Amino acid sequence: MIDFDFHLERGAFTLQLASRIPGNGITALFGRSGCGKTTLLRCIAGLERRVRGHLHMQGEVWQDQQCFLRPEQRAIGYVFQEGRLFPHLSVQRNLEYGLRRIPASQRRIEFAEVVELLGLRELVKRLPNELSGGQRQRVAIGRALLTCPQVLLMDEPLAALDAISKAEIMPYLERLHGELAIPVLLVSHSLEEVSRLADHMLLLDGGRLRAEGPLLQMLTRTDLPLAHSDNASAVLEAKVLNNTDDHMSELVCGGGHRLLISRENVVPGQEVRARILARDVAVALEPPTASSVSNCLPVRILEISDDPHPGHVLLRLDLDGQALLSRITRRSRERLALAPDMKAYALIKGITLN
Repeated sequence: MIDFDFHLERGAFTLQLASRIPGNGITALFGRSGCGKTTLLRCIAGLERRVRGHLHMQGEVWQDQQCFLRPEQRAIGYVFQEGRLFPHLSVQRNLEYGLRRIPASQRRIEFAEVVELLGLRELVKRLPNELSGGQRQRVAIGRALLTCPQVLLMDEPLAALDAISKAEIMPYLERLHGELAIPVLLVSHSLEEVSRLADHMLLLDGGRLRAEGPLLQMLTRTDLPLAHSDNASAVLEAKVLNNTDDHMSELVCGGGHRLLISRENVVPGQEVRARILARDVAVALEPPTASSVSNCLPVRILEISDDPHPGHVLLRLDLDGQALLSRITRRSRERLALAPDMKAYALIKGITLN
């Protein structure tokens, strides 16, 4: 558990944040630019000496009224937007720089483990200028991990990458999610990245904590701006059943409901996240008898709320304990006489696997 209560004043900006973050998995720090995400990371890293309050890291006191550990005394790994590798050192020597900071008796992760985890075996002899952006970030993450941190801080690690490099590094970040036993704090402006990687979310606004909770719940809370954005979505936890002969894959989610997606090379038995945009979910009162939409799931309407677009409404739907969002027109809502607690069918036009 990461327990903190920070107060920091810097000119016209005030950070006033308190939370208890889970001691494992990935916690996303999300919000508009200038809301305090990077400042919060700097407070945890000990880089903001004027911050008041306390920080307890996995039961250890890093800061309170009597104690303030300097940055070099805090067991953190810090990954910035740019890799910040030493340009004159090979990948191997960049990685070993992190390893040398930790006595052998205190190492919790070894060089070979990091190389395997991040797919760096073929890169260890190269110099940083011989790497792609995604490869450089993988090396930067590896160097941070080899300091054996109690927490890994990642400040928009994908922001400086192009689409190809992001696609390259994302599977390795997902492996961190599944295989690391240390908490990760991830700053991101991308709801798609957060939906794919995070378990928990802190939503910041103007230096304050607006809301926090498990990611899947936060995405579909209609009292928060996430559910009303253009890319509003829900995430279903599912498992791959099989790959079909017509280049589709079949998933099963909560309640035994099955989904078909146009996706190849997923492994049967693999646990996945299915991200479904609100704009890709239509609603019907009866299952269609002839339709090009492959996925039709029985749901119950939990609530209907206004949408930023005056001609639309947002529906929150229950699928056996998991939530979906659907953005439809007001005209459709009135034509179907939709109301909370009604049973209906969600027609899902598009699914992205995380």
